[in-house]
Amino acid sequence: MELDQEFIRGSDRLKHTECAVFIQCVGSRISERPYCSKACCTHSIRSALTLKELNLDMDIYILYRDIRTSGEKERLYTEARARGILFIRYDPEDRPKVEKENERLMVTVTDHVLQRPLQISSDMIILATAVVPHDTRSLSKLYKISTTPEGFFLEAHMKLRPVDFATDGIFLAGLCHFPKPIEESIAQAKAAAARAATILAKESIEMEPIVSVVDEDNCNGYGICERVCPYGAMHLIEINGLIKAQSTPASCKGCRLCAASCPSKAVDMCHFSQHQIRAQICALA
Repeated sequence: MELDQEFIRGSDRLKHTECAVFIQCVGSRISERPYCSKACCTHSIRSALTLKELNLDMDIYILYRDIRTSGEKERLYTEARARGILFIRYDPEDRPKVEKENERLMVTVTDHVLQRPLQISSDMIILATAVVPHDTRSLSKLYKISTTPEGFFLEAHMKLRPVDFATDGIFLAGLCHFPKPIEESIAQAKAAAARAATILAKESIEMEPIVSVVDEDNCNGYGICERVCPYGAMHLIEINGLIKAQSTPASCKGCRLCAASCPSKAVDMCHFSQHQIRAQICALA
């Protein structure tokens, strides 16, 4: 981002830079963040080509673990190699080391072909850092949506419902889902808008008939059903001075977690009650 700002300002410092070093996968593809940030390789190569346009004599090195310029972006990598940008692969167990030497930065990296350490005296070092999600715990709790161990939002199904959440009417797109380039974010945003349009275009929506119902006479207001419901369909309300559970049929998916967890047996499923299940068992016995 700092280099991009230098490009936007048209900084003269870039034109007089003799050597620049890009270091990829800083903070990503490690035990804390095992994922690839996906856009870094392409962005670094584009930035390196821009630096070459500003100063053809500049020495540019890209230190990488794996270059991931998929699809048509592979042309950028080919162009960078043709214009003299050097790519040096490093091992994650032997990462590049940076030290300040006088007014310059000294980068030490072990070349995987020569199996020898190389020292690069650089004017500028650009780090491709990991894409890290914001704290999504409060938002996921509010809307009852799932997250990955890294903190990104999790879709309902990778192939069948890639832009839907398990909670109906909520869709996702962009970096909140996972690191991705801008073109993938745009495509996903279009898909999310199309899914939302299919709902808005209908005059009415059919709901599942098997939903939770609460027997207010037996309900003691413990609130366990509200805590375990993954869809936010159960709520506690005050009725005649007493705390009772209330179900929202439009949000209920019929998972029966509330009915199974209620110690008072005050929650049952419409059209699939415990009495009906017992009757089926007795009929088959």
